[in-house]
Amino acid sequence: MKSYSESYKAAGVDVTAGYKAVELMKAHVARTKTAASFDEIGGFGGMISLDLTGIEHPVLVSGTDGVGTKLKIAFLMDRHDTVGIDCVAMCVNDIICCGARPLLFLDYIACGKNTPEKIASIVSGVAEGCVQSGCDLVGGETAEMPGFYSEDEYDLAGYSTGIVDKSKVLDKNTEQPGDVLIALPSSGVHSNGFSLVRKVFDIENADLKAPVAELGGASLGETLLTPTRIYVKPMLALFEAVKVKAVAHITGGGFYENIPRALKKGLSAEIAVSDVQVLPIFNLIQKAGNIPQHDMFNTFNMGVGMVAVVAPEDADKTVETLRANGVEAYKLGKLVESDEGVILR
Repeated sequence: MKSYSESYKAAGVDVTAGYKAVELMKAHVARTKTAASFDEIGGFGGMISLDLTGIEHPVLVSGTDGVGTKLKIAFLMDRHDTVGIDCVAMCVNDIICCGARPLLFLDYIACGKNTPEKIASIVSGVAEGCVQSGCDLVGGETAEMPGFYSEDEYDLAGYSTGIVDKSKVLDKNTEQPGDVLIALPSSGVHSNGFSLVRKVFDIENADLKAPVAELGGASLGETLLTPTRIYVKPMLALFEAVKVKAVAHITGGGFYENIPRALKKGLSAEIAVSDVQVLPIFNLIQKAGNIPQHDMFNTFNMGVGMVAVVAPEDADKTVETLRANGVEAYKLGKLVESDEGVILR
C-alpha cells in the first residue's frame, strides 16, 4: 500500500509532496557525489566512507549554521536557487578556518507548504555549494510545518563535518608581531547583517528589481542575493603552499568580532581603513542608513570574507597562490603587540 494520509493532508501536510520533492532533488544531489560516497538519499542516515591515507591522527571538525534573514530577500525576489550556496558556505568556511577539509553536508528545510519544485530549487543551491567545496551532500530533512511558517516562507540550515590531521590544525599561538594579514575578498554582504540591511532599505517596500547606479546598474535585490563566496578549495591549496598560522571567517560581528578569534593573546590586527577594498554595496548601506564607520565594520564583512595570518616572508607567496586559485587576495595589515583586538586607522 502506498504511503498517503487524507487526514494529514487535511491538516496541511501532504506527504506525497515530500516524495516528489525527493525525486526532483536527486539529480542535484548526484552532482555532489565523490569517491567517498556510500549510498543514495532516502535512508535514515547519511553515510560516507572515510579515507585516512596520509592522516596519522585524524581530527573531525564540524560546523552548523543557517542563512538567516537573507531568506526574506529570496522570498521577495521569488528566487530560491542561491540561498543553498549560502547555507553550505557558512558551514564549510568555518571548518576551513581550522585547516580541515569538508567531507559531508546535510541540510534542513522547514516550510509552511512543501512545494516540490521550490524545495528542489533550494537543494540545487545546496548541491552547488557542495560541489564548490568538494564535499558530499549525504542527506537532509524537509519538514512541512503549516501554522508555524506561512505557506510562502521557509527556513534553511545546514551541518558539515571535515577532517584534518592533528599536526596540521592551524595554531594561532605561533603568531608573532609583524605577521601579515591577507584579505580574501567577499562576493558581497554574504549571509550576515541582513536585519540591518532590511531596516536600512525598508526592504518590504523597496523596488528590488530596479537598476541602481551605485551598484553598476545591478538591482538591489540581485546584489543582496549574491551567494556567499566559498573559500575551501583556494585555502586548501594555500595550506599546501605556505605555513598559515590562523584564519578568520568574517561573518556576523564583522572585523571587530571575528579577526580577534584568530589572534594570539596580546596581539592585535592593525589595519588601515584605506587599504580595505570596500564593495559598493557597503557604501550604499552606510549612506542610506547613516551608519557610523565603527558599526559598519562591526556588522558587515566590508568586502573581506576571510583573513589569513602568515609570516612576513610568506606574504607574497600567499597572495600569489590565492590569485592562482581564483581569489584576488591582497595584504591587509599586520599584527602588533596590543590587547585591542582590531585597530582600524
